[in-house]
Amino acid sequence: MGRLLRLRRRRKRFRSPPVWLLIGGVVAGLGLVALVPSQSKSTAGQAEFWLCGWAHRQNCVIDGDTIRYRGVKIRLADVDAPEISEPKCTSEAALGQRAKHRLLELMNAGPFELIQIGGHDQDGYGRKLRTVMRHGRSLGDTLISEGLARRWDGARRSWCG
Repeated sequence: MGRLLRLRRRRKRFRSPPVWLLIGGVVAGLGLVALVPSQSKSTAGQAEFWLCGWAHRQNCVIDGDTIRYRGVKIRLADVDAPEISEPKCTSEAALGQRAKHRLLELMNAGPFELIQIGGHDQDGYGRKLRTVMRHGRSLGDTLISEGLARRWDGARRSWCG
């Protein structure tokens, strides 16, 4: 009987905290999470890139704003490059080819980071939306500065005339 009494006394010493304390901790924790700014997701990479075709589908450049990396189709989220698959005019087709070949050079120039910025992981076509960075600068910014792309603002605009 004495032993049972000692066990009961021990249990009292190790009681769980009151429910109000647990709820307060959870609420406080949620408040702290809300104060922390959302962070972008980043993936480091380096690979030899090719122009996409029937033989190259892993690490390749599709056009001036779309690549495949490790087989995943990725849309450069920060730029819009001229179309090459269905151009509206010959000048768009020519500029699109220049943008594609320049992006190939940029992708092969060394290690890069793929960064997901914002809330959207992919676009309506199922492509992952990423900004490709090297040494703190977007490769899209390089294309823009060279006149081969423009900042993506969510609206499709003509490259002709």
